[in-house]
Amino acid sequence: MSVTSWNVRFLSHRPEEDVQDVGRRPRALIILDQPFVRTLLERLWNSCALHCCADGGANRLYDTFADDPKTRSVFVPNLIKGDLDSIRDEVRAYYAGKEVPIVHDEDQGATDLMKCVAAIEEKERIEGTLPHDIVLLGGLAGRLDHTIHTLSYLHRLRKTRPRTFAVTDDNVGWVLDSGEHVIHIDHDLLGRTCGLLPVGIDETILTTSGLRWNLNNTPSSFDGLVSTSNHLVPEENEVRVKTTKPIWWTVQLKPEAFK
Repeated sequence: MSVTSWNVRFLSHRPEEDVQDVGRRPRALIILDQPFVRTLLERLWNSCALHCCADGGANRLYDTFADDPKTRSVFVPNLIKGDLDSIRDEVRAYYAGKEVPIVHDEDQGATDLMKCVAAIEEKERIEGTLPHDIVLLGGLAGRLDHTIHTLSYLHRLRKTRPRTFAVTDDNVGWVLDSGEHVIHIDHDLLGRTCGLLPVGIDETILTTSGLRWNLNNTPSSFDGLVSTSNHLVPEENEVRVKTTKPIWWTVQLKPEAFK
């Protein structure tokens, strides 16, 4: 059985490492309507080839550079899309003046996040490019229903886009599909606490290595054991996970790494 390899180089301030990642697919950043620190935005922006704002995410981008309008003019997204009930008038006017496509999509059966992903997929079809790895800035903080939507949507999205990450000021997380995985750990970026969350499944059987409290063919479910508040081991540079069902992997970010 093949082993899927993961890393978080897109969070690094060392872009030369990313350039050397031969065969890497392009990345697309989707900025959601949640708070974030400027350093985190800048790192994700620089590691992604395509930049989208989901409706009110445009407000967040605009406000990040409230005291630095010159830099604001550099961080211009490729697209703003959603039902546009959150974007402020002055923000919409500013990006329209920068010739950013601002797409009003009234579909009430899709969230603004889903609409942005659909736009990325349409761009890939038209241009015949490789599928982008997607990085969400936001989605795991704020309102609980929004967080549950992120967990649910990325769980479903794994079937067509196997590498989609969600990043907040505190955490990075993604779905590990059924099978074996190796997660390369950058201790300069990642904090100690991590978790394996059986979201959207009845039960999985987990085997891990590289954690403080490893699991060995251990059942995990919401009705039983959930591996929260597990710890990375400073001496270990990789975590290995074998799971019979898709699960969420989350790991803490070091605040001092994004000052």
